[in-house]
Amino acid sequence: MTVVVNDASESATLSVVDSLIALAEAITECRRCERLVEWREKIAEEKRAAYAEDEYWGRGVPGFGDPEAKVVIVGLAPAAHGANRTGRVFTGDRSGDFLFASLHRTGFANQPLARHVDDGLALHDAYVTAAVRCAPPANKPTPEERDNCRPYIEKELALLTESKVFVALGQFGYQVASSILGIRPRPKFGHGLVVPIEQQSDAIGRHVVCSFHPSQQNTFTGRLTEPMLDQVFITARELAGMDPI
Repeated sequence: MTVVVNDASESATLSVVDSLIALAEAITECRRCERLVEWREKIAEEKRAAYAEDEYWGRGVPGFGDPEAKVVIVGLAPAAHGANRTGRVFTGDRSGDFLFASLHRTGFANQPLARHVDDGLALHDAYVTAAVRCAPPANKPTPEERDNCRPYIEKELALLTESKVFVALGQFGYQVASSILGIRPRPKFGHGLVVPIEQQSDAIGRHVVCSFHPSQQNTFTGRLTEPMLDQVFITARELAGMDPI
């Protein structure tokens, strides 16, 4: 079983941690989407030459982080040779390298690198998840696959009761997070956009903050730079009422 949460802090209730672990088990066992199951298992069998000696995860990938997180990061889906290989979200690929380095600089992660599930990475006040839990061909899940996965992220967000800010990585993450959080109408996506969540009884003072996805296409071309992503997480800290770094 992959690591799904940091070691629970003393104040984190056992029931929340147990519920997150049970949810992780359901995600890893899910075979709801035939196309995605076939693709993730094909990649895990064929492998990339650089990882020929690795045992690929090849299953659904749960979220990871602090069960008392104030900031929740919503990505798209596992990378074929990243999380689909390692079993931990945003771990083992360049997108994850870019993301966790930023989380380290902005005070959310204890180290800048994420290589494998036993690398010692821990998040403080942050939790990372994805809208779709299996690696999709061409990194493009279908609307049906997105909807099949939606109950998992709905339950995850409901369990993360301390969450104040949701950082949406890319338009796909923004669409899914906005839909679940009841943002209507949804403002047009843009990097750095801050969207207050409608002040419902369970969502007072919460926000969505948008960022370009830390894909190689965005980071290699300079569309998303380190200072740009750092500023997103600095803004998230401020909106969540956390101490500045």
